[in-house]
Amino acid sequence: MDKNAKIYVAGHRGLVGSALVRKLQSEGFRNLVLRTSKELDLKNPAAVAEFFAQEKPEYVFLAAAKVGGIVANQSYPADFIYDNLMIECNVIHQAYLTGVERLLFLGSSCIYPKLAPQPLKEEYLLTGPLEPTNDAYAVAKIAGITMCRAYNRQYGTRYLAAMPTNLYGPGDNFDLEKSHVLPALIRKFHEAKSAGTDTVTVWGTGAPYREFLHVDDLADACLFLMNLAEKEFDSLLAPSPESPAPALINIGSGEEITIRELALLVKEAVGFDGSLVFDSSKPDGTPRKLCDVSKLHALGWKHRTRLEEGIRNVYQWFKETR
Repeated sequence: MDKNAKIYVAGHRGLVGSALVRKLQSEGFRNLVLRTSKELDLKNPAAVAEFFAQEKPEYVFLAAAKVGGIVANQSYPADFIYDNLMIECNVIHQAYLTGVERLLFLGSSCIYPKLAPQPLKEEYLLTGPLEPTNDAYAVAKIAGITMCRAYNRQYGTRYLAAMPTNLYGPGDNFDLEKSHVLPALIRKFHEAKSAGTDTVTVWGTGAPYREFLHVDDLADACLFLMNLAEKEFDSLLAPSPESPAPALINIGSGEEITIRELALLVKEAVGFDGSLVFDSSKPDGTPRKLCDVSKLHALGWKHRTRLEEGIRNVYQWFKETR
């Protein structure tokens, strides 16, 4: 991408979008188009059409989404599928109509079947039932991937879907009802330490494995993908023996840890001296969810932030912004 290219970051105030803006600005990209949800409702087809017709961005990072943890996904499944479907349909379609050169659609590794072989390869998409606790969100994201493929095939667009693993970083959601596991643990341990509580309760058995990626590493990977040479970028879009899952690529660390081990890392970073209690009456979710990132590694990108370091940095940010 040229440094003066007009780039639209959808969802620029969220965890992923804000990291993308930080990364783009640090690399010298200044012609960024940004709109808050109050300024532009991406669920409104007419508003999105007017925006794209006026701005005509050359590149689009589609990071806008309704996201949340197990509790939020179980409580508001209709909101998760409706909001995400509307955002994707409007942005992807208008990107096509206004001639966007490249679009990167951000999804989630929860698109893969609950019991898919590990690690999760891109071609495992739609090969089995989804995890019931977040199937509405996953179906919406699968629809976005399918839209990218369909528009590429029918209209010759160049849209790529990237599926990050579990993310964390500055700007995360620390609401105990709606957040993901890592920020929820940070808040729980911090509040327990502040209150002098003896124990912290962690949902589930602690046995499931999860993979985590710092959001700044994700932003770096996204810019890396958007800046690929024409031949390399196009090779990701069309089906081939080397790319059996076209227009889809995983982004992750390729490393996993149990929830119990994660809780112990957070406990150490926060400095909590009490003990852990695991509430096995609460759902564990998918037993294991490790992304196969060999395709991304083969292109020359790998993550940089170690989990222990990342947790310490995020906890520091959490304390400074409360």
